[in-house]
Amino acid sequence: MADTPVRFETRMMIDGKLVDGEAGTFTNINPATEEVLGEVADASKADMHRAIDAARRTFDETSWSTDHAFRQRCLLQLQEAIESEQEELREELILEVGCPRAITYGPQLDAPLADGLRYPAKLIDEYPWETSLGDAMVSVTGMNTTRKVWREPAGVVGAIVPWNFPFEVTIQKLGQALGTGNTVVLKPAPNTPYNATRLGRLIAEKTDIPPGVVNVVTASDHFVGEELTLSPKVDLISFTGSTVVGQRIMEKGAATMKRLFLELGGKSATIVLEDADFALGCMMGIAPCMHAGQGCANPTRLLLPRSRYDEGVEILTGIYEGQAPGDPQDPGTLCGPVISDKQRSRIRGYIDKGVDEGARLLVGGPEQPDGLDKGFFVKPTLFVDVDNSMTIAQEEIFGPVLTVIPYTDEDDAVRIANDSPYGLAGNVIAGSIEHGLAVARRLRAGFIGLNGAAGYGADTPFGGYKASGVGRQNGTAGFDQYTEVKSVAYPAG
Repeated sequence: MADTPVRFETRMMIDGKLVDGEAGTFTNINPATEEVLGEVADASKADMHRAIDAARRTFDETSWSTDHAFRQRCLLQLQEAIESEQEELREELILEVGCPRAITYGPQLDAPLADGLRYPAKLIDEYPWETSLGDAMVSVTGMNTTRKVWREPAGVVGAIVPWNFPFEVTIQKLGQALGTGNTVVLKPAPNTPYNATRLGRLIAEKTDIPPGVVNVVTASDHFVGEELTLSPKVDLISFTGSTVVGQRIMEKGAATMKRLFLELGGKSATIVLEDADFALGCMMGIAPCMHAGQGCANPTRLLLPRSRYDEGVEILTGIYEGQAPGDPQDPGTLCGPVISDKQRSRIRGYIDKGVDEGARLLVGGPEQPDGLDKGFFVKPTLFVDVDNSMTIAQEEIFGPVLTVIPYTDEDDAVRIANDSPYGLAGNVIAGSIEHGLAVARRLRAGFIGLNGAAGYGADTPFGGYKASGVGRQNGTAGFDQYTEVKSVAYPAG
């Protein structure tokens, strides 16, 4: 463990004040040790409605939604405030998320902190808040008319965040929602509340962000978060999490015609083409080991040509035999714990299901890893000879489990990759970029990486096809997601 001391913020933030929860407190657990990290405020539904009311009032009654320069300054203040506690936040994420230290230097912390607020702050100056359609003679009125299109903030955003990459998801949501002039009620996952309460404290103490613009509500009861979906005072739900919960949000939000951004589950495929660098393609199979497979875009299906299938399986076997879960504090650890005992049991159930349905288990299995008596650890597990119709190939496991599927030719590979209810991401490993791009165009997924490239960032739209979600986060498409469109016409002068 690093020497940096961690001061957990146990209070929520509502209307600019750090407050306790009406429901008392709930416990935050370290998934690597099963030890209690501490308590955190437990909100009631009444607490949530106070937060919603604060966000609504601030949006309706202040200049936050229209003062571009002020919003830009506040985002950069928040950037500076987070950087002042970056190392403490790093330790906090390792403790409450169980993420390996090495991953905090990439997608868990440093990468999103680099541009998650800076990019939307910059985009405030560049975004087309107003565009002109020019003058035209409108047949309905017979009048020469000037027409313009305005982009305006959606209003109050309910931002609901998962436990796997909580800071990364939060900072991307806040950057874009605040950059476009919305106010926010942030609901972190009960398993990982401290990074969000830290942000609440930093906003309250170190920025000029007005009271009510950002509210942080922590609760052990998921139905407290559902008040965001049910409330007519909330205009848009920005949710990252499971497809099942996303479907419930769509259903419950229909009564108030909620605008939705939903970034949901995935069952991404890596296609290793016959002309590819085969060693590189097989190395992509290690991805489910990273952060114990707890990533929605993780490529958990690896498609190998039958002509080189045995060669690929041999390489993958060596890779997986060399992987073992370990202490997330260790800089050399790639696979830490999963978030909870419930999640560990769910993953073990999928491993048993894979064996029952006839997949060949080569490495790993459902047993507790040797030498790890405490902690919610799962062995990195390799299944081969998988048919794409099997449960382990169709459902999101969210654990360190790779399924290897043979294909006959390129058309068969594309068919298998697309034969999924999901469409979040995918990878193509090809002998040339041109070949890879041609295959990428045939895949029904929101993000495709070629030959090991990963282009995710604050300027890159991210989201999925099919059951992987609705809308896109990041980039100008993400800004669009948090705005409404207003057309204006007046007599040309």
